[in-house]
Amino acid sequence: MDTDQLIRTLAADNSYRPRPVGFVLALMLLAAAPVSLLMFFSMLGVRPDVMTAMHNPLFDLKFAVTLALAAAGIAASLHLSRPEVPLAGFGWLFVIPAGLLAAGIAGEAMMPQRLPMMTRLVGSNSRVCMTAIPLMSLPLLAASILGLRHGAPTRPALAGAVAGLMSAGLAATFYASHCTDDSPLFVTTWYTLATALVTTIGALAGSRFLRF
Repeated sequence: MDTDQLIRTLAADNSYRPRPVGFVLALMLLAAAPVSLLMFFSMLGVRPDVMTAMHNPLFDLKFAVTLALAAAGIAASLHLSRPEVPLAGFGWLFVIPAGLLAAGIAGEAMMPQRLPMMTRLVGSNSRVCMTAIPLMSLPLLAASILGLRHGAPTRPALAGAVAGLMSAGLAATFYASHCTDDSPLFVTTWYTLATALVTTIGALAGSRFLRF
């Protein structure tokens, strides 16, 4: 075999290019989302007064918060899928959902209230919230971990934790259409606790399955 033929053979052997991690992550999430939606509709379903609730800004705020969390998680996950990168440049994205909640609490405080603060904080769906969001997050989290394995995260626990934040944000978006507790106090307390649980699971899964 002459030199030119050898070069062509080697080039042909190395023509395969791995798909970008963002593309793989998107495919994995698209595959997992119907599973989480099936769980949502089989266990919960959309609240009966959803059309009326859509005129309530506090109901709409829930979706702004959960989608902001999911978007921040996606951006940070893709960033952390590369080796030796800091989170500092993307960590500020998680301030957005926290800021929205703070604005919502302040706005609600200026409204006339029919219920005491503790009643609005505890709500009537706290147990369902703490169960449904983590359960619906699990397929999304598993898909996220599989997608991130196509990258090269050098901090697997952190990457897994951020994947947990993203998964919880998506699952909480589904759940928000069922939840009749629209107070930002309820969202801040129970959605946050459910998200923290998923984030912990993600960190443990990441430390196990994203380590190279």
